[in-house]
Amino acid sequence: MVGGLVDLQQLGGRYEPAVVRALAVLWGKSRERAGGTTSLLMVHLLDTAAVAELLWDDFLAPSTRSALDEVAGGPGRGRRLLAWLCGVHDCGKATPVHQRLWPEGAEAVRRSGLAWVEPAAVAGVKSKRRWRHDWAGGLVARELLTAAGWGPEQVDWAWPLVAGHHGAFPSLKDVQEPGSAKGQLRGRGVWRRVQEAVMDAFTRELGFGGLGEVEPVAVPSRALQLQLSGLVVMADWIASDERHFQGVDDLERVGLGESRGRAAKAWAALGLQHGWGAVALPGPEAFLDRFGHTPRASQAMVIEAARRMGGPGLMVIEAPMGEGKTEAAHAAAEVLAARFGADGVFVGMPTQATSDPMFTRTRRWLGAIDPDLASRVVLLHGKRAFNSEWKELLENAGASADEAFRGVDEYGMDDDPHGVGHAECGGQERHGPAEWFLGAKRGLLAPFVVGTVDQLLYAATRTRHVMLRMAGLAGKVVVLDEVHACDVYMSQFLGEALRWLGQAGVPVVALSATLAPAQRQALFEAYLAGAASREEFKVCVPAPAGYPSVTAAWLDDAGQPQFHADATASWRADLPVAVGVLPERLPGADSSREDRRRLQAEADAAVADLLAEELAGGGTALVIRNSVARAQSLHEELRGRFGEGEVRLLHARFAVARRADITEECLRLMGPRTSRPRGGRLVLVATQLAEQSFDVDADLLVTDLAPVDLVLQRMGRLHRHEGTWRPERLRTPKAFVTGFEPRPGREPAFAYAGEMIYGRHLLLRTAAVLPVPGGGWSVPGDVPRLVESVYESDAALLPEAWREAGEAAREEQEQADHGRAAVARGFLLTGPGDHERRTLAGLHYAGSGGRDEDALRAAVRDGDESVEVVLVVRREGDEVYRTLAGRALSVNGDVAPEILDEVVGSTVRLPPRLTLPALDLKPLPGWHGHPWLGRARALVLDGSGRARVGDFAVSYDAECGLRQL
Repeated sequence: MVGGLVDLQQLGGRYEPAVVRALAVLWGKSRERAGGTTSLLMVHLLDTAAVAELLWDDFLAPSTRSALDEVAGGPGRGRRLLAWLCGVHDCGKATPVHQRLWPEGAEAVRRSGLAWVEPAAVAGVKSKRRWRHDWAGGLVARELLTAAGWGPEQVDWAWPLVAGHHGAFPSLKDVQEPGSAKGQLRGRGVWRRVQEAVMDAFTRELGFGGLGEVEPVAVPSRALQLQLSGLVVMADWIASDERHFQGVDDLERVGLGESRGRAAKAWAALGLQHGWGAVALPGPEAFLDRFGHTPRASQAMVIEAARRMGGPGLMVIEAPMGEGKTEAAHAAAEVLAARFGADGVFVGMPTQATSDPMFTRTRRWLGAIDPDLASRVVLLHGKRAFNSEWKELLENAGASADEAFRGVDEYGMDDDPHGVGHAECGGQERHGPAEWFLGAKRGLLAPFVVGTVDQLLYAATRTRHVMLRMAGLAGKVVVLDEVHACDVYMSQFLGEALRWLGQAGVPVVALSATLAPAQRQALFEAYLAGAASREEFKVCVPAPAGYPSVTAAWLDDAGQPQFHADATASWRADLPVAVGVLPERLPGADSSREDRRRLQAEADAAVADLLAEELAGGGTALVIRNSVARAQSLHEELRGRFGEGEVRLLHARFAVARRADITEECLRLMGPRTSRPRGGRLVLVATQLAEQSFDVDADLLVTDLAPVDLVLQRMGRLHRHEGTWRPERLRTPKAFVTGFEPRPGREPAFAYAGEMIYGRHLLLRTAAVLPVPGGGWSVPGDVPRLVESVYESDAALLPEAWREAGEAAREEQEQADHGRAAVARGFLLTGPGDHERRTLAGLHYAGSGGRDEDALRAAVRDGDESVEVVLVVRREGDEVYRTLAGRALSVNGDVAPEILDEVVGSTVRLPPRLTLPALDLKPLPGWHGHPWLGRARALVLDGSGRARVGDFAVSYDAECGLRQL
């Protein structure tokens, strides 16, 4: 009877006594992992199915439910199919490979009459260590579903969900039992009948007439399969929480009704929430209600494009800085969600620094829709703990917010996938599951998420539990800001992610102020190739007819690409920016260290002289350097000239808490609605952190040379807000470009940092479009022309004397780009030529990488893996360690709870060149076993703020941050 207890009489009528006895002893979780009572295998299967029913009822997006209904054969049928797929995941535990692992359980199984030859089982495990219950389950499911009459195309996609539920998908060859086991891991004889009975009893308990009745009528796309796999993992983890799912060792007390009761209590305790559900299509008045003003022409254009799209697709919004792209994207996301059944939003930003203000804006937008939604927004990046708004949100949630999933065991997260080890959640929680669950949610699985674009790119990597990332993204609208910031390396992951999102029918809104035509083409081809399930999909993307513009694409019912393109005028007149050049004498390759320092001091003095002249009547200046070292050097010069009160420094090598404070201060001093004293003077020296999505307003910009799109992004900080007082001299915005040395009769030379980061090719072409003395650019009117001219391949852009060097730089860049793209493809989720495959079998074709967040970030960012350290101080003669602020720890570094935030806030990322020696750094003795600090590397500074990392000397202070001496 569905919802009641397992009917033992019916079981006895279908199976011989030996099989029924086996069902009564096969264990799913040991006593140690099930609250002190052995949990029968059948219990965990039904518990997981019951959780899946709640996922359907209270978590899945309408679009996902519709897709599953279609696969299952009609409205309402998807729910039971999902429950079956989630529950059947552990069918491989009905094998000796699992039952032999826990001595107490193994003995009970043997007493029931089941047996195996232990030496052969040991030999099999030694020859194929990865062959465990998940792979065994894939083999069992494949054979039993085939025997039940399922068609091959249905069997082929179903069994990998079982075999891959610990995070990686094996191939069919992988799941074959090792020959050396001689059948003693899979089980022979009565074992096969027991496995059939487990599947059959579980299936009938869900209300099916047998395995044959479960068979779907359609094959889901690979993207939907990947999403389903993520839901299987999610349901498994929730049903493994021993606080709510304590063991049941009596088969007479096992039933779907009992499991539903436990699942309902667990669900209520965990507090999982969906997004906005079936949101109504917003009316014309919605924009005013959400944002407090009527839409500008470009914003109305974007909303209309969202209304006109014939299906879920990709929308690219190109508009100048300050045009209101974010509000337009939010409004479009609401329309797309209503039209295509999305239940939430992911907003991906280029950096952690840009994610924080977007978190605030997204919460404000959602709160205007429904006040309850604002509390469901998750900030997802590695330093969110130092965002004051995020901290306040967690504090309001109460102490239980961080404890909600401490009982979710380590299934799939470490080397004990069998549930027989000692349960020590605390030490692992911060490193593993806490990456997914934030409060009552798990990372991307939350309905509304703001984070770095890396979170999306991770979903395109061949890593363990990638299915959880897809389960989090599917059913949302994805908004990606500043997509032009993805270089050739990151673009490989972005393209792969767009393929999966296109196939999943996820609407994507991409924003850019400076998108190159080739990038635009690549975005649409990737998304539409995914939507068409094609390896390649060449399309003719219409060029924007103006600026701002919107371009949208989708597939019609016949699978043909359709486009909607529109353009309009900007809401404000073009801003004339006077652009000048501040030449910089640069050292040669054989220059001495003293010469380099002298020339850098000379360059810093030139910038200081310029600022003193331009800011004589007051005003605000932004200086953007291409490296931390150049920013620190200039900051030191300016402090001596102007005093500490008029100069700020912002870069990525401050301790995270200090960096968060500086960022907040800069936004307060230079942000919108800031009252500035007449005659007041302020200079912010920053690195690329201030380049984009950084809402500050400057009268004057001094920038190192960078590719033209980035220079234009930096110029987007000029005269950003109306109603701000400007000094007479800077009523017209000015920008000065430095960091390069013009040379008569030949190409310019570039500062080392800029050339290493951006390459000579784009720097040469950007230098070629800089205005003549006394000239300037019109922003945004000149933006499309400048970007297109620099990123196209016309050699005539360069002066005749530069062309030979330009051609060499182009070839060098092409070769480097080709190599970087090839390296990136080695990490991609889908192998070369595999995009038209129909199942997930062998998806992890070359193993799974990304052992932790740092390794993943290095993989998708094409950077050397850098290392974070926690800074502490130990002065000469001092017996205890201290925080950067001087508060005492202990002689072993033990951290009192009240200063934990201060210690963790002293985390700083070292330069990549210090990575290898930094690997030798260890936690302080008092940190071992600590949930936050147990794996942290301590860098101990002396009383003067200095330390050594291998052969390198470094220093740290609150004004300059970390510097290499």
